[in-house]
Amino acid sequence: MTRKERFNSIIGWFLENQPIAQSELHFANPFQLLVAVILSAQCTDKRVNMVTPPLFERFPTPESLASASFDDVYPYVKSVSYPNAKARHLIAMASMLVTEFGSEVPSDIDSLMRMPGVGRKTANVIASVVYDKPVIAVDTHVFRVSHRLGLSDGSTPFSVEQDLERHIAPELRPRAHHWLILHGRYTCTARSPKCSSCPLTQWCREFPLLHPSL
Repeated sequence: MTRKERFNSIIGWFLENQPIAQSELHFANPFQLLVAVILSAQCTDKRVNMVTPPLFERFPTPESLASASFDDVYPYVKSVSYPNAKARHLIAMASMLVTEFGSEVPSDIDSLMRMPGVGRKTANVIASVVYDKPVIAVDTHVFRVSHRLGLSDGSTPFSVEQDLERHIAPELRPRAHHWLILHGRYTCTARSPKCSSCPLTQWCREFPLLHPSL
């Protein structure tokens, strides 16, 4: 099976069976999504969704967060991973958002990546979810699933991103990002992947290796 055939089959299955796919993070506007994605680094969406309601109530705008101190923010984020760094990143991000972007979350990837706490993955999530840009954010789930299915052999998130964008139509990339994340989160898990219930085994590169007797 060629890589193009693999892509066509897998994307075709998602299109037919999961036509709607979206972020599991809870947010009401681009600012809230940016905060939530920064908090989600190496942390579960479930945990972030528990943390953000009181955080957003206390700091509803970039201005309110930018004027906060570390001691103001830390209690709200102390249960996520790396809370010290993330509290500082949120304050610095909000400050830049206010002073350089007029409190509006930018759509440009490079502008997004200038902000503290925002790497390429976070920037791509914002560009994709908020602005429907044809980009794919590669987190640990997307990286793992792409390798297991045989969609990419890239050794870095960026090289996997390039492989995915090379083979997935621009209009499908925002949904493809979520298809792969959710598949990795609930089916193709890091430990003990649920191959017996996976609908993609006929196209999966690793399934024959993991289950040679089948």
